[in-house]
Amino acid sequence: MELFSYFRSSAAYRVRIALNIKGIPHTLTDVNLLEGDHRRAPYLAFNPQGLVPTLKLDDGRVINQSPAMLEYLEAVYPERTLLPEDPYDAAVVRNWCSLIACDIHPVNNLRILKFLTGTLSVSEDEKLNWYRHWIKLGFEALEPQLSANPYCFGSNITFADLYLIPQVYNALRFHQDMTDFPKIQQIYETCNQLDAFIKASPDHN
Repeated sequence: MELFSYFRSSAAYRVRIALNIKGIPHTLTDVNLLEGDHRRAPYLAFNPQGLVPTLKLDDGRVINQSPAMLEYLEAVYPERTLLPEDPYDAAVVRNWCSLIACDIHPVNNLRILKFLTGTLSVSEDEKLNWYRHWIKLGFEALEPQLSANPYCFGSNITFADLYLIPQVYNALRFHQDMTDFPKIQQIYETCNQLDAFIKASPDHN
């Protein structure tokens, strides 16, 4: 199995965590977004969107969206489950994942930020205000729902933690004030003591 990844991509980061937790043998292939690797023909041949990550299976088939990758890995490698057994509880976890993946991440990813500062000529300060605005709204909605005991959904790591930790990592890169989000901060610190998260971190890749 091969994961085409960019070290700071939140979407790739969450898949790296899952691969580590489940102990799935894989190789990492760097796709340098800053140098435009994702827009070159070899990569576009199996990811027409030109986005990361891409997961190439051992038989050559590919999956191009991180939520689909995580669902695939959960189905094929269920030994270390990342979803609660109860259907409602699993829906709650997926709900939090969607909050992060659909309502925070898309408006703050690299291509949006580059569009703001490039095409729209937005200043760096305005870009930071944009980033922090959407992070704050998302975290304000998420914080009261989490258990932080010690993870998003109680005592077991779930998809929600895999989505949250990369988002917090990037929020801290942009100097987001986390004072109002103690549970999110606690979960972040707890997860980052675990090898699966440490090895998946951009600081390790």
